[in-house]
Amino acid sequence: MTVQARVEAIADKVRSGEPLDRSDGIFLYTEAPFHQVGALAHEVRTKKNGHRAYYVVKRYLNTTNVCYADCKFCSFAAHEKDPRAYRMSLETILEKACAEPNDYDELHIVGGHDPKQTSLDFWVPAVRALHERIPHVQLALFTAAEIDYMCKRARCSYEEGLRALRDAGLTSLNGGGAEILVKRVRDIVCPRKASVEEWLEVHRVAHGLGITTNCTMLYGHVESIEERIEHLLLLRGLQAETGGFKCFVPLAFHPEGNELHAYGWTGGIDDLRTIAVSRLMLDNIDHIKAYWISYGIKMAQLGLHYGADDIDGTVNNEQRIYRDAGSTTDQSTPILELRRAIEEAGFEPTRRNLLYRVLEPVS
Repeated sequence: MTVQARVEAIADKVRSGEPLDRSDGIFLYTEAPFHQVGALAHEVRTKKNGHRAYYVVKRYLNTTNVCYADCKFCSFAAHEKDPRAYRMSLETILEKACAEPNDYDELHIVGGHDPKQTSLDFWVPAVRALHERIPHVQLALFTAAEIDYMCKRARCSYEEGLRALRDAGLTSLNGGGAEILVKRVRDIVCPRKASVEEWLEVHRVAHGLGITTNCTMLYGHVESIEERIEHLLLLRGLQAETGGFKCFVPLAFHPEGNELHAYGWTGGIDDLRTIAVSRLMLDNIDHIKAYWISYGIKMAQLGLHYGADDIDGTVNNEQRIYRDAGSTTDQSTPILELRRAIEEAGFEPTRRNLLYRVLEPVS
């Protein structure tokens, strides 16, 4: 079969609602013409989401960078005695989260595997306090890896830990910690973090408790194209089982200040193709994000034409993970600038909350 015939056969499968298989995904990455992959992904995003491009008004906190997971790709983590190490107190977290103006929609918190903070004893009352102080804000807190760490420390099941956090006010889990869901890769880049099975199980249990989650893929380091596709297939499989993923976020590896720096930066073509292939492979996940903090606003605008329908949100200057890895993008963007960027790209700016309920725009 010629390359063009294969592209047309894949397009027929996509339009008929048939999930793409492993070989289709590898072909889309390695042989299919770049712009044809993008055009097909754009067709799918338009069918699912029309001309909307979503953004969220959010606040972002990295509450601790103390972490002993020792992931090879991480430039953010620090050991306790490192001069860079910091750990916010509960009072500081509440002060930053509740600072005026607090008319935002989502609080996003990610930290490290910190033995003094990343525990259910710390976070269950903290989540309750956040929910009481800012009840209008949806709480997107922790990755599955952090949940795994907390529950193991508490010697409780994922269900017990997640139920306690949900009842305290947790809305959603963040999608991080997935990296690449292949044992070979994790044994190299994050051997001390939750395994493939544990990461998936945390999300499975969360979905069963009514906690929606996002999912991610950190690409551009030691993984192969085949392993990227394996990762996407595992996410699609869990989504077919639970329906609990709201959004997939491809995360480009940033190399500065970590042990994988020799792999360098991902290229723009790889970034856009990854967004597009993700849109085509993850037919049962409604939303794909072109995360502007990772890509920059200009690449995020292009991502909206390659399958993405979301560019994330306003964030704030507390986002440190990508900054520590060498990102030179701004760490916050005013709402009007986000809306203007979406309009310039030819889409309808659409304010949303964590659950993708459409909200009234703010001026």
